[in-house]
This record gives sequence, C-alpha cells and structure tokens, in this order.
Amino acid sequence: MYIPPFDTTSYSTTTQSPNPSWTYGQKVDATPAGKDWLAGESAGWKVYNTVEMDKANIRKLLNSGIAPRPMTIVSTISEDGVTDYPPVISFGINRNAAGHLKDTTRNLKNGQGFAVNIISEAFIENANAAAVDAPPDVDEWTLSGLTKEKCVQIKASRVKESAFSLECELYKSIDITHPVTGEHTSTLILAHVKYFHVRKDMLTGRGAVDLVKFKPVGRVGDISYARVGDTYRIPIPSWAQEEGKIQEALKTLASP
Repeated sequence: MYIPPFDTTSYSTTTQSPNPSWTYGQKVDATPAGKDWLAGESAGWKVYNTVEMDKANIRKLLNSGIAPRPMTIVSTISEDGVTDYPPVISFGINRNAAGHLKDTTRNLKNGQGFAVNIISEAFIENANAAAVDAPPDVDEWTLSGLTKEKCVQIKASRVKESAFSLECELYKSIDITHPVTGEHTSTLILAHVKYFHVRKDMLTGRGAVDLVKFKPVGRVGDISYARVGDTYRIPIPSWAQEEGKIQEALKTLASP
C-alpha cells in the first residue's frame, strides 16, 4: 500500500462550522450532509458484550473509537534516579500488553513529581521511541534523543522540546479493578498542576496557545497518529441573548 510522504506545508485554518445556519430544534437530516450521515443507520448496529470480548479487541475499539486522543509524554523519575516517560492517554494508565504494571505508574506514586509534556509533530518519532517496552533500568531519554530540562519545584525533568509542559505533583492515584474479576487493569492519576511551561513563540496576543504554531499530535487507533486539521468556531449559547429565539423554537416544536 502506497503511503505518501508527510506534507510539511499543510497548516490548520479556521472555517465556518459544518452547518452555520442551524436553528434550535432543527433535525440532523435537514442538511444534505446530515442525510448522508443518517443513511448509514440503515446498516444497523453491532453491539459488543464486553463480557464476551478478549482484551485485545476491547483495546482495539477503545483506541480507535475514542479519537482523537491528545498525546503526551509523562516524564517521571524513579526512586533510584532512573527516568521514564512513555506516552499515555491522559492520566488513565493501563497495564502494558503483557499485563504488567508500567514503570510510569510506579514512578508517579513515589512523591517526586512528574511533568506532562504535550507532543508536537516535530518530535513525534522521538516520543514514540519512549514507548518501547524496555526493562525498568533502561534510560529512555537516551533512546528518544529528547532533552531533559529542570522543573521549578519537582525532581523529575520536563521535556525541553515540548512547547507546553505541566509540572505536577500527585494529588491522588486510584487503582481501577475489573468489577467482576477484581483484576487491576489501570490506574487513574489525579495531578495537581504546580507550574505551566509554555514557549513564548506559541502564545497569541490573548495569551492562548496558537494551534497553527503548536501542531499538537493526536492518537486515532492502532499505530496511527493524526495532525490537527481545519478548525471552526461555534459559540456556546447564552440564555440571556438567545432566550427569545429558544422560546419561539419551543413553541413551534410544540405546535401540532
């Protein structure tokens, strides 16, 4: 299968939303795109009973269906000073493919802090190398080619190449067990963010991170990653401003 080379000239742009003329109460099939989307329902639904599924297929559906997922490097330090930072999905850290506890989970609980580093396109291969299932005594910084940078308060280093890092201390860790088997399947990490480390050239005049410059990477299933495409802006409705329109729409919808 031919896969074209990465297009370094492609950038995100902001467009109108898919249906800018949408009104309160309007059904999805009111637009051609909506009709096409709903036409797929004719194929029916496949319902999976998780009790009857193996772990590999459950993981496959979760990884491909919950997408895109922001990709981060969590940089930690073990009690004996060995550093580790494999990519994780937010702060729900699953066991590895062999069913063993990841080094990151152990290190997060040792009280020495950790940094959450957002991954951008320029160093995705470096970050991916840190996901190798190496023994605990292997320093993945060396393997990845990424650079340690001191944090303000914690002992763990942040990734210098990351334009957006969060310096964190552990607030609470919750081991998640399977409700039927009692097997420890993952760990939920709640982090107290102590400092933000943001590269100045990434900030807009409003103090937000510029998406076009930032080029964050998302995960979309199996070994596939994704870049951010075009964005569109949809304001959250304000009752004070929209009450008249909403009340009128409700009256219309309630009419026989």
